[in-house]
Amino acid sequence: MKEIIIGLVSGIISGTGMGGGTILIFLLTFMCGIEQHIAQAVNLIFFIPTSIVAIIVNIKNKNIDLKLATIITIFGILGAIIGANISIHTDVNKLRKSFGVFLAIIAIHEIYTIIKMNKKQKNRKTN
Repeated sequence: MKEIIIGLVSGIISGTGMGGGTILIFLLTFMCGIEQHIAQAVNLIFFIPTSIVAIIVNIKNKNIDLKLATIITIFGILGAIIGANISIHTDVNKLRKSFGVFLAIIAIHEIYTIIKMNKKQKNRKTN
C-alpha cells in the first residue's frame, strides 16, 4: 500500500512539472528504507512513462518549444551520462548528503522567490 501512495503522490507532482522524482527519491529512502542508489535508479525508470505522458499533454497544449527542448535534451543526455558515472562511484552516505544539500538549496531558492513575489505584489497594491 505504501508503494501505491508513493507512486500516486510522485506521479501527481510530476504531472504538475514540479519534480516528482525528487519526492520519489525522498519517499523511497525515508519511508521504505531503500538505499539512495536504488531509489535514484527507480526514479529513472519512473521518469520515462511519466515524462512521456507529460510531453504528450504539453505538445497537445502547444506548451513546448521544440527547438529549445531538442538542445536541452541533447545536453541533458550528456549530463545524465556524466552524473550516472559520478553516482556509481560515490559512497552512499556522501550521495545522500549531497542530495540533502541539493534539496535544501532548492527549498531556500523557492522561499526566496516567494518572498520576492510577495514584496512585488505589496508594492503594486500600495502604488
